[in-house]
Amino acid sequence: MWKHLGIFLFLSKTFDDRPSAAARLRDATGLLREEPASYPLIDQLSGDSTGFLHTATATAAASSPPVTVRARFSLKLSPFLQKFSTSGNSEKLSWERSTKDILLGKLKFALRSHQVHEAWESFQDFRSLYGYPEVHLLNQLIVQLSYSSNHVWMRKACDLVLQIVREKSGLLHDDTLTKLALSLARLQMPSPASVILRLMLDKGCVPSMHLLSLVVFHIVKSEIGTHLSSNYLFQVCDLYNCLNDKKVHHAVTVKLDTLVFNLVLDACVKFKLSLKGLRLIELMSLTGTVADAHSIVIISQILEMNGLRDEMQELKDHIDRVSAAYVCHYCQFYDSLLRLHFKFNDIDAAAKLVLDMTSSHNCNVKKEYGKHLQNPCFISIGSPNLRSALKIHIEPEQMCKDFVLKVESRQVLIFYRGGKLVLSNRALAKFISGYKKDGRIGELSKLLLTIQGELCSVAGSSLCFDVISSCIQLGWLECAHDILDDIEVTGSPMGQDMYLLLVSAYQKRGLQREAKALLKQMKKVGLLNTGLSDDATGKHNLCEKTLNSPGKADLAIALAQILEDEDQTIFPLVYNFNSSIFFFCKARMIEDALKAYRRMLSMNVQPTSQTFSFLMRGYSSLGMYREITILWRDIKRFMKSDNLVGNRDLYELLLLNFLRGGYFERVMEVISHMRDHNMYADKWIYKIEFLRLHKNLYRSLKASNTRTEAQSKRLEHVQEFRKWVGID
Repeated sequence: MWKHLGIFLFLSKTFDDRPSAAARLRDATGLLREEPASYPLIDQLSGDSTGFLHTATATAAASSPPVTVRARFSLKLSPFLQKFSTSGNSEKLSWERSTKDILLGKLKFALRSHQVHEAWESFQDFRSLYGYPEVHLLNQLIVQLSYSSNHVWMRKACDLVLQIVREKSGLLHDDTLTKLALSLARLQMPSPASVILRLMLDKGCVPSMHLLSLVVFHIVKSEIGTHLSSNYLFQVCDLYNCLNDKKVHHAVTVKLDTLVFNLVLDACVKFKLSLKGLRLIELMSLTGTVADAHSIVIISQILEMNGLRDEMQELKDHIDRVSAAYVCHYCQFYDSLLRLHFKFNDIDAAAKLVLDMTSSHNCNVKKEYGKHLQNPCFISIGSPNLRSALKIHIEPEQMCKDFVLKVESRQVLIFYRGGKLVLSNRALAKFISGYKKDGRIGELSKLLLTIQGELCSVAGSSLCFDVISSCIQLGWLECAHDILDDIEVTGSPMGQDMYLLLVSAYQKRGLQREAKALLKQMKKVGLLNTGLSDDATGKHNLCEKTLNSPGKADLAIALAQILEDEDQTIFPLVYNFNSSIFFFCKARMIEDALKAYRRMLSMNVQPTSQTFSFLMRGYSSLGMYREITILWRDIKRFMKSDNLVGNRDLYELLLLNFLRGGYFERVMEVISHMRDHNMYADKWIYKIEFLRLHKNLYRSLKASNTRTEAQSKRLEHVQEFRKWVGID
């Protein structure tokens, strides 16, 4: 025994005298990490020309220096040394167990001390020798990396998770992945965060709604994050519907709640993703998710973006009945509906909405409808006349108290002031412009008197004065005179200043006859003092000062802006055609939808992205993918002539439908268009769709074995697509 101890001490001294590139492990373990060729003396003693130190294959990350740890130390004594041995058998000294324990100890200590760098180095050393450490240590390491708030470490954590999923997915805990996804979202890394969420979804797992809402809250701060979140919600809803159809008990655990939908829907409004938002609304209906007061306001904005006025009108019937406490909240809803009426150039519907606003929200009406809101309320997405129409459950007076989302105020036409809904100057300008264009000044006067009486405008009691002043500033003297006459007929004529303002304007334009006629009219109603001359010259400076007062100037500026914007607005007939096409496609009346589309083209009405999206969804619902390739030609033609701007929603819809139809040449064509416009593509959803439908397509076929040129080209496009999404 003493002989063996002497040999051991001799070898230990030899090890300590050698220089080393990995001093950190020697300090902790007393072991050296050197190559076998650097120990000729020990090789000579062992009598083995190949060396006696066997190393494990290292797979450490590039960030760590390449090291080799002696996994096993076995010593074969030379014949000379065997003479001093009490046993004829070779002795083996094994340090394997102690090395493993020491490396684990280093890892545990680093994790306990929150030393991320040291923990990562220890993990890499351990993995190069023994594979992955204990499950709890592995998950603890990923959590520590997640808490680092460092982009580099977060990337390492993601790469590690992806590698583990490929090798041993069972090692990862769901809560670990949730924490990683949340940390990535907070650092505004939406793409890696969505990857982690989807890895969990592949296992049939969805984070708790509280944590998922936090992840989504951070991800949707960017446009790309909103796209990814929307697509993730589509996948979760598909999983829920699948489990629910099978009556699986835990289906409820993957059902999305209202808050998550609200977060993504609001982001869709913010980034103008109208088509994605519309599909999310339909998913709320399919999954039975209740739309609360916040949802309704956001949904109204998405419906307005898509030009779906019938659905908005149905919503209005319920919103008109809410209690006075909720009127302020629904200001945005009325703003969206009024904008939609103006888009349709329906001035009568717009005027009716304003009158309804002034009469519906009062205590007397609320008593009549009090019981109505206690019953479940449903609105149709499509048309209430369709049996197959989707219906979404709404609760107009349900509002989450701990709502984390502050819905951005986007009101332009209607504001809430003094406990009332009031029209902005821009809304008034639209009414003035619309009625004047139709030559219906009398109806404009009636509306102005009603609004002024209810104090339902930002101008308050001076509304009519401001409107007439603005008309005079724009040179619409005849219009101003007509309004003045209409007000006079009511028995409450305008003041002397208003008449003199118009007289002065007539005189400046050299319209003396009209000026004298107006002065006679003033005398008739008793507004012309004897001290004033017939030409009212002494009042000229007063008129100029009155005309340029702040309130009147604001309305005049808004009116001038409306007139300028009219040249850039979409032709109102577009919204009528799109609404019809949407209805026909929902009813699967594709021939009628095509007739509306052809009629649209024959009238030189330019289609919008909504037009093509509604048609595509109609074709897709019937499996008519070939017809979508024909529609794609029209889309390209309009984009080439700059009459249509392609957006990510439209391209995504094209890609998915071409994938389902197996038109891979068209798939690559759309991808090329997206590249040209520098558009982000969510490759994950296309990969999933391809694997679902075409997993083994041309997998074993080589180009040399193709039979026709068409098959050869299709093989090329399939291979190109597989490479693009990262398959094989």
